Amino acid sequence: MRIGRIATADGTVHARREGDGWIGIEDPYAAFAAGRVPGDLGAVEGEVLAPCAPEVVLGIAQNGPGHASPVQAWLKSPRTVVSSGTPVHLRRDAGTTVAEGEIAVVIGRPTHGLTAGNAHEYVLGLTAVNDLSSPDRTALDPRNFESKSGTGYTPLGPWLDTDLDLDDVGLVLEVDGTTVADTGARQLPVPIRDCLAYVCGWSTLGPGDVVMTGAPYSQAEVGPGQEAVVIVGGIRLSTPLR
Repeated sequence: MRIGRIATADGTVHARREGDGWIGIEDPYAAFAAGRVPGDLGAVEGEVLAPCAPEVVLGIAQNGPGHASPVQAWLKSPRTVVSSGTPVHLRRDAGTTVAEGEIAVVIGRPTHGLTAGNAHEYVLGLTAVNDLSSPDRTALDPRNFESKSGTGYTPLGPWLDTDLDLDDVGLVLEVDGTTVADTGARQLPVPIRDCLAYVCGWSTLGPGDVVMTGAPYSQAEVGPGQEAVVIVGGIRLSTPLR
């Protein structure tokens, strides 16, 4: 099921993608916790938002080949999350900007008891994320705050897919229509489920929280006037850059 969030005249609702339209559904997180598929509530129209409203956004660090350090994680402000198609105004005072196409995991229920073996039982779905970054700032701020905190620097969506395989999903990064990276979950040096087990061994995550799983092979320098597109298992996330 492809699940999104729609801003309607009556408020924000969850909905499933049906052809070119949307069917409103009951709370997908409550349904997930109960082990069932969310019921339909009828057709809806409105603005497509990011597919979840996370309280926590985590990035996986050191998920690269031959890195001297083990996998770790860092926090990114949920206020940087924007929907697909939202123009992002790049900072002009932070040096180079890099688009980092990543597989994003959307947590479905509190992660008490999550292990690498059962991680899929806690994941509502996967989606696409563009972890826009200003890597030049890491020389002055190794904690990633300055390099990751630009307004709108976490485009997410446009929906999450509950049927994608946590262990084997494709990831493509395009810039101005040209493919600059074609990789996937199997190419990540540390598997996604191991990354989730690491994170949840330190901090409990909850419904709607997002884990960005790293971009060792899916980065490209970008600039104003370009468009970055991240494709995860058929989910196409577009980011016009200004």
